[in-house]
Amino acid sequence: MTTEFPDSYAGDPERVAYTMADSGRQVTYAELVADSRAVSSLLWSRGCRHGDCVAIVMENNAEFLKVAWAAQRSGFRYVALSTRLTVGEVAYILADCAARVVLTSRMYEVLVLGAVDAMVTNPDLFTVDSSVRGLDGLFDVAAATPPVDVPECEGVDLLYSSGTTGRPKGVVSEISLEPLGTAPGVADLLKGRWGFDRDTVYLSPAPLYHAAPLRFVMTVQRCGGTVVVMERFDAAVALHLVEHHRVTHTQMVPTMFIRMLGLPEQQRLGSDVSSLSAVIHAAAPCPIEVKRRMIDWLGPIVHEFYSCTENYLFTALDSEEWLAHPGSVGRPLLGMVHVLDDSGAEVPAGEDGQIWAEGGHRFEYLGDPAKTASSRNDRGWTTVGDIGRVDADGYLTLSDRRTDLILSGGVNIYPREAEDVLAVHPAVADAAVFGIPDDELGQVVHAVVQPMDADADQDALEGLLLEHCRAELARHKCPRRIDFATELPRHATGKLYKRLLQDRYSVGH
Repeated sequence: MTTEFPDSYAGDPERVAYTMADSGRQVTYAELVADSRAVSSLLWSRGCRHGDCVAIVMENNAEFLKVAWAAQRSGFRYVALSTRLTVGEVAYILADCAARVVLTSRMYEVLVLGAVDAMVTNPDLFTVDSSVRGLDGLFDVAAATPPVDVPECEGVDLLYSSGTTGRPKGVVSEISLEPLGTAPGVADLLKGRWGFDRDTVYLSPAPLYHAAPLRFVMTVQRCGGTVVVMERFDAAVALHLVEHHRVTHTQMVPTMFIRMLGLPEQQRLGSDVSSLSAVIHAAAPCPIEVKRRMIDWLGPIVHEFYSCTENYLFTALDSEEWLAHPGSVGRPLLGMVHVLDDSGAEVPAGEDGQIWAEGGHRFEYLGDPAKTASSRNDRGWTTVGDIGRVDADGYLTLSDRRTDLILSGGVNIYPREAEDVLAVHPAVADAAVFGIPDDELGQVVHAVVQPMDADADQDALEGLLLEHCRAELARHKCPRRIDFATELPRHATGKLYKRLLQDRYSVGH
């Protein structure tokens, strides 16, 4: 399938490709195409060739999509790194993917310079801001460099898993090098399933370094639509942007839902959200009560999908389907679901097991053949270690990740159950439930909660929340104790870094 971009601005060169929410800075399609071509020409003149890797380390800013499109149109692989990583983690990824060029901003120059200093190789470094600390200004150098004829073709993102259970791993997809304008499969999916087209106004509230936001935004631009990019998420600001820009589509994560539902009711219900035709969510489990309240508020326009960086499986469902199958993440649109026990046998409908996909997207973990092999079975099916079940109608429900499973006294406990119960309590802003070592039982259930009121009496609140859990769940599924924190170590896309919490309780065991 071909799409209009990069010529979607033809006849309308001043059509807005995206607007930055805080600054109001608008970038037209003409500017996006011209600047991405200039950067493409510069990188090609510096020796980058089809399949080479370009790294992006920057916040959501007005230049991010220009450099992403420069790599996409040049047949490069491009790695968008989380800005929450440490110097050592950035150095590891840059070396692991053999980045030829690193593109950053003033905000993250120190991080990048520190990371490159720790590397054996020295990639070319550019900043999208004015040249400082020895970094060349990307667009200044591009303007001063004689243009070269770049053989344009489709590149591909090379994204890293979030590393919630160890070192992040690069997820390598095949690079097609198809003619520029040949859209990836996700574009057909977004257009056909959720109606993305030239009239789409898409609110992007999450970091662009994450898989779904980046792919959704670039698909909107392949259609010639307009994107409103939030520099950072704020629930009240998001509602204002929907009303002000007449947003038609957005993709969020459950923590964003919770924060919007936590706004004063008068403010939330007083916002004009009538322009919305699709609110899509994924990336983390959504408590059933939260999802139900979102549908009650917005109507049957709330859609959900399940996938991951590996994209080994893609399921989806709309509001009506979800109301008939509460808690489900839908039926497969890509791949066939199999739920297997530890011996590799299929489990009956309604029983939990490890989720495998037949016929899904093929992937490899960069430089880790052992991890790649562990993600496959003898039938060629793939898995990322999630646990779930399929009902008699073929709808998949996620239970948890295998790595998060708590084994207490020989009983399997899925911490997501207690997390969902805690998340909907009005005194809770965020919650994490996990297993901690216990000499008698092996593990016991523990929780860390971010309270709505940072000054709340913690002893009283712990008692209130434990009582709340015991009223909703079997006692063995409830936390023994609850600790409190000002903030949980959560990825900006909503994924929780439980490993960091568990490590605090594992000292001495």
